[in-house]
Amino acid sequence: MGVAGTMEYLSELLYNLKKHKKKKQIQTVALKIRMDCKGCQRKVKNVLSRVKGVKSVDVDMKQQKVTVTGYIEAKKVLKAAESTKKKVELWPYVPYTLVSNPYVSLAYDKKAPPNHVRAIPTTATVTDTTVDQHFIDIFSDENPNACSIM
Repeated sequence: MGVAGTMEYLSELLYNLKKHKKKKQIQTVALKIRMDCKGCQRKVKNVLSRVKGVKSVDVDMKQQKVTVTGYIEAKKVLKAAESTKKKVELWPYVPYTLVSNPYVSLAYDKKAPPNHVRAIPTTATVTDTTVDQHFIDIFSDENPNACSIM
């Protein structure tokens, strides 16, 4: 193998590296955007459809939800949505069956769609509920001043 063979080998090796670039995955980004009218809906849809890599934009006015699908990054979509001067956040709700304690005070939200609760970190526990410890101690066997009705 001479110099020509070595050069050919290196050339082919570099060509194959360029050829096997990692392709981006199709992602779905859900946003909660405050929209009041059809004009707001149209404006948001036009801005988000212009983002590079977007394949589809679905708008649900009733839930104030926008779903963007394509070869995109969530940060870029969020930044583009914020350019519309609307109140924007990532979709905060998940089905209540996916949350271990769906009625923790941090998760329960009256504005959530049906069968959904706010996505909360797993560090929230049942002790974060709205029940005061005082009411639990009233009937405790360890409290000498507890109610003796039982």
